[in-house]
Amino acid sequence: MLDTVDPEFASYVDARQGRWLRTAYLVYGELERAEHTLLHAFTRLSLHWPKVDDPDVFVQRLLYQPALTRWSRVRPFPETEDPVEQALADLTPTQRTVLVLLHLEELTEFEVADVLTMSHTAVHAQGLSAFERFRRAIAAGETR
Repeated sequence: MLDTVDPEFASYVDARQGRWLRTAYLVYGELERAEHTLLHAFTRLSLHWPKVDDPDVFVQRLLYQPALTRWSRVRPFPETEDPVEQALADLTPTQRTVLVLLHLEELTEFEVADVLTMSHTAVHAQGLSAFERFRRAIAAGETR
């Protein structure tokens, strides 16, 4: 067992953890789940650090793929008054994940397809429908 942490790995985690925690929170809709999933992803990366070609894709897959299958019954942001969080909660898990990756992480549709192991066309369709539902929900919230 190693007694020290690879300085490159520590620098990598330090540089990315804040941004990914914010986006994971928006994807999962609960901070504890986002923190747990991010910690799991970084732990797995630490075990494979010397062998991983693209650590960003490695972590993003571990961080975001579970969101597609895990929450069909769990409502994110259960007691929020924030209109953005309410609009995100109205999206399907796939729509929310695609929307966050496209617009907050600023990944391309091809990069999102790679991270989520979906086709580019599926990402495109999910992104369009998510953006339209999100836009309508925000507009409806402004009139309330």
